[in-house]
Amino acid sequence: MSTTERHGPVKAGTTVSLDGYVTGPDDHEGQGLGIGGERLHYWVMGGPWTYETEREPGAGMTDADRAYFDALLDGTSAGLCGRGMYDSAGAWGGRNPFGGTMVVLTHRTADQPDPSTGFLMVDGFEEALAAARRAAGDGGVAIGGGADIIRQALMAGVVDELGITTAPVVLGRGKRLFEGFDRDVDLKIVSVHHSPYAVHVRYAVVR
Repeated sequence: MSTTERHGPVKAGTTVSLDGYVTGPDDHEGQGLGIGGERLHYWVMGGPWTYETEREPGAGMTDADRAYFDALLDGTSAGLCGRGMYDSAGAWGGRNPFGGTMVVLTHRTADQPDPSTGFLMVDGFEEALAAARRAAGDGGVAIGGGADIIRQALMAGVVDELGITTAPVVLGRGKRLFEGFDRDVDLKIVSVHHSPYAVHVRYAVVR
């Protein structure tokens, strides 16, 4: 058995608008989902929210939203995200809220915070994935975005499962999930969940 075969699954997941945007326009630190993008994550917050309101991600999820979220993360024990997501989320207040190690793909590795925060900054996608796999041990790796890192993972052929959440909103502008993506990928539907705030589909990537 090769080293690659001993790795746990790589699961990527993100939320898009009906027209395929993962953020609205003008996304930045403190407004990570851009103008109007809060609606993409109503399902995460358990209902409407704004950047000014007190909120705890995941605390108010519906049963259907929670079932999808738990299934997507099942078997994973480390994460991987892009620098844009890390910055726009304000580094989640300075500590990884997801448990385990969150590897941040970035050219600016000198910004590495104290390891106790749960973040590890690595330059280069292959190197970042390798670091996340080491951190995960026998577990899998969850790739949470943004769009560019999910595209890189799909292009590299390393994604075993792709979770796409579609929020019932048309944003019209912002960052598209598959902007510039030209790889042909076959998917198999694993499960479908829906709530008043989103439709969640888990896909297995066919190889």
